[in-house]
Amino acid sequence: MKIGLYFGTFNPIHVGHLAIANHMAENADLDQVWLVVTPLSPFKKKKTLLANHHRLEMVYLATETYDKLQPSDIEFKLPEPNYTVNTLVHLEEKFPQHEFSLLMGEDNLKSFHKWKNYEAILANYDLYVYPRISDGTIPEQFEQHPKVKRVAAPIMEISSTMIRRSIAENKNIRPLLDAKVWQFIDEMNFYK
Repeated sequence: MKIGLYFGTFNPIHVGHLAIANHMAENADLDQVWLVVTPLSPFKKKKTLLANHHRLEMVYLATETYDKLQPSDIEFKLPEPNYTVNTLVHLEEKFPQHEFSLLMGEDNLKSFHKWKNYEAILANYDLYVYPRISDGTIPEQFEQHPKVKRVAAPIMEISSTMIRRSIAENKNIRPLLDAKVWQFIDEMNFYK
């Protein structure tokens, strides 16, 4: 099976994440998309994150009606901080029957050369890149690379940061969240 890996802290998962993941599952040559909940991104500060199990629960709630979308806690068992290259090696060992690729926004492709062992990732995995509005340019080495596959997906400019801030300010952001995710956040009094 061809699996696209969509990494994120999903703090919280929102309709933008779902739209991108579902679009990739339906329109790229992938059988499934796994939403990999990252415990600690090397680029994010831990204090802003909900507990791992709460973020994973929200991903479960958001994806339960999508056949091609699957939550993954694979990084919970790996040393922190989580580097994608290490996760990929672990997944290859655990699931040798699958072919893995990465899903990333154009903004991440612009800084991909800063990732740990990015050359090894690019040599062994396809990158499915969806459009994002962001500053900077894509390094020339990635522009025509055969492993970099551009997917025309909707541009989603919804951020988890904006959602957390809006909840803290007592604004109604329910349309930006799956109904079950909103209910969970509300019942647990998160981000207040």
